[in-house]
Amino acid sequence: MTTVFDAGIIGGGLGGLTLAIQLAKKGHKVILFEKEKYPFHKVCGEYVSMESRNFLMRCGLKLDEMNLPVINRLNITAPNGNSISHNLTQGGFGISRYTLDALLVEQAITHGVIIKELCKVSEVIYTINDFIIHTSAGVFTSKFAFGSYGKRSNLDVKLKRKFILKKQKGAQNYIGVKYHIKTDHDANLIALHNFKNGYCGISKIEEGKYCLCYLTTEQNLKESGNDIKKMEQNILYKNPHLRKIFEEATFLYEVPLVISQINFEPKTQIENHIIMLGDAAGLITPLCGNGMSMAMRAADMLATLMPENNNEENMNMFESAYQLAWKNEFALRLKAGRIIQNMFGAELPTNVFISVLKPFPLFVQLLVQLTHGKPF
Repeated sequence: MTTVFDAGIIGGGLGGLTLAIQLAKKGHKVILFEKEKYPFHKVCGEYVSMESRNFLMRCGLKLDEMNLPVINRLNITAPNGNSISHNLTQGGFGISRYTLDALLVEQAITHGVIIKELCKVSEVIYTINDFIIHTSAGVFTSKFAFGSYGKRSNLDVKLKRKFILKKQKGAQNYIGVKYHIKTDHDANLIALHNFKNGYCGISKIEEGKYCLCYLTTEQNLKESGNDIKKMEQNILYKNPHLRKIFEEATFLYEVPLVISQINFEPKTQIENHIIMLGDAAGLITPLCGNGMSMAMRAADMLATLMPENNNEENMNMFESAYQLAWKNEFALRLKAGRIIQNMFGAELPTNVFISVLKPFPLFVQLLVQLTHGKPF
């Protein structure tokens, strides 16, 4: 007899894993599909806002026992080296995605979640009362389907999502590049260093390591002959703070992790009745440093809102309730993120903007508050 799962979750990042854990703790049968093999590194900053700390502990993580770095100061530099600093009222903590995801996988398995690793989902078909999920590991049935697969996927193309179609018409695309390094840098400081058409974040994680991750345009890479090292030397090094980091740090990866074809176009939260969360539902710019907490907060919403049974009435109510909750919680954050994104990156405007901000710390505090939420 075919097992019908209560929830089929496509993508096992923070949103997918924390949703799986919560639903399983409530007694639901959950299956999660992840195309990679745990644990693995991901291209992202590894500063986690304190707003989600209690939530992660409710998911079973013993963060108090891990001696993780607490980050409560922010430094932003312009391409010319000018800088502003600010104390973070709420702040965050540092932990690598490699470690964080591995801990969440352990909790998911403990609570009975079926995890299919190295498993690609090719199609999801809605059939009124359930979903048929076609994967490289076989065909599965679930009452509800959730998309938590990150910034872009073959499913986005299959679903003909608007942001994918717009991207194909020439919208600006970005690349993300990430390293783990050893360096001399304040443990409680997250720094965001701007350069021409991009910015780079650095903050401490576990085991004395630092996450160094930057976002820039595909055009920057193309103009450097698609050579990342050459691009770093020609463009990033013009910011003296970045030059110092790159020249003095010990790099722990043989080659950097790279992700391409990133864009920040608005997304919809429902596609053919598949409920999206995390970056699949809407991507906040990395400069704002809060995408991980947003993914987990959406998972918390969904675990609360999901009905016991899938029928047309329940599905419509569920979708409407989630879209409203999502909009109330995230719409302003995403809009603020896009505005902030436009303020930074272009060399001359960024230099000017940092100079203008310097005498007005309260405005810096407002920008931080606009992209963060309250603890949940």
